[in-house]
Amino acid sequence: MYNQAAKTVLIVEDELALAEVLAEYLHAAAFAVDCLSDGLAVVPYVQERAPDLIVLDLMLPGRDGLEICRELRTFTNVPIIMVTARVEEIDRLLGLELGADDYVCKPFAPREVVARVKAQLRRVEMLTQAAASIPGLASAPEQSRGLRLDADRLEVCVGTRALQLTLVEFRLIDTLSRHPGHIYSRARLIERLYDDNRVVTERTVDTHVKNLRKKLAAVFDGQQFIQSVYGVGYRYEPEPEPG
Repeated sequence: MYNQAAKTVLIVEDELALAEVLAEYLHAAAFAVDCLSDGLAVVPYVQERAPDLIVLDLMLPGRDGLEICRELRTFTNVPIIMVTARVEEIDRLLGLELGADDYVCKPFAPREVVARVKAQLRRVEMLTQAAASIPGLASAPEQSRGLRLDADRLEVCVGTRALQLTLVEFRLIDTLSRHPGHIYSRARLIERLYDDNRVVTERTVDTHVKNLRKKLAAVFDGQQFIQSVYGVGYRYEPEPEPG
């Protein structure tokens, strides 16, 4: 069981009364809590303080939550629960296009947010523990002439260059690269990527592939290691092609 007292939750909310109430409930649940009301302050705070989870409002002064979430995902995998009163944004959040892990709609019950915070932190711990129990993942060898995988650091490497991934992204490249050229359906990838019985759509797999490709291309000179097979799924090519 994770130690809640050791976990810090950052609340980013410009409605101060709402932030105070939510902070009280999280304190009562034994979390440490910090609050910010200005969107411009979030990224510097996270870079310096590294909270364990962020409750991030969509509408903020200075910088909106969508833009903040995009930038955070360029350097951290911290769980993010988006808070929104804009129902039309929910599909984007659920599609993981921004890297959010969950969302709640205003108005909400503070107890519901606390429950979601606990669930996300439990999920992170379960996924981290599961990484060591997946056959071959804890000691993944060099699997092709292209990428090397380091499961202890959740990194992929080519030569001296390395890129840190989320656990789901690491599982994705690990699965594909173990059998170069083999075509994996989206349904098969969902089984491999998630072991907590959550309901995940095929669109989510596409989004993870898109995000992973973008990360790989940025670090490895535009190379594309994951190829799409129209109407079927994806395969890994050990001889990377230019983007």
